[in-house]
Amino acid sequence: MSWVVYIQAVLRPCNSSVLTIFYHAMAAQFIKIHVQNPEERKIAQVVEILRSGGIIVYPTDTIYGIGCDLMNRKAIERLCKIMNIKPQKLDLSFICNDLAHISEYVKRIDTPVFKILKKSLPGPFTFILESNSKVPKILDVNKKTVGIRIPDHMIPRNIVALLGNPLITSSIKDDDKIKEYTTDPDDIYNDFKNLVDLVIDGGIGGNIPSTVVDCTGEELKIVRQGLGLIDL
Repeated sequence: MSWVVYIQAVLRPCNSSVLTIFYHAMAAQFIKIHVQNPEERKIAQVVEILRSGGIIVYPTDTIYGIGCDLMNRKAIERLCKIMNIKPQKLDLSFICNDLAHISEYVKRIDTPVFKILKKSLPGPFTFILESNSKVPKILDVNKKTVGIRIPDHMIPRNIVALLGNPLITSSIKDDDKIKEYTTDPDDIYNDFKNLVDLVIDGGIGGNIPSTVVDCTGEELKIVRQGLGLIDL
């Protein structure tokens, strides 16, 4: 049983404000997960925290990300505060497990776009697609587009598969503009241990973000060239 769940059980008779104080006063957990063969027990531990409204920092095939369960609105509000984002201007990506998972949140994908998605994913890309009517209801924000990622990394994909929902996520940035992205899990933990509930050590991360491809116009357009190379 994680400390979060234990405290919830102990404080269940107490009011929610007391529970919140205890919940956020603790330093984040820091666990190492095998990159190629993520341990099921540890993945289950991560999912337990997410289902409890927790925020996690985790590795991807590009840079480390920070995210929470897409279906937990309070967790999303907290994520926005951590990242200093206004909920009305929410512009975060969904981490999905496979192409079938993507179809739950976007409008019908045309065949040419689907072929590119199938060829490129999993991989270091974020595809901007038109969101379906489900997304504004989930986020309580009138979002017409959504960024979709299926990283080529077993840790986030295993988390999402067990959770059953996408992670809504942002990148971890560094105050040092030369380095731009923090890559060392120990440094990330020191930066975020009092803000999030769990930091996953998946080894040294990259410092090049995903390539962002806008699929909402008549022609596909690269709006940010990152790690992924794609022939449009």
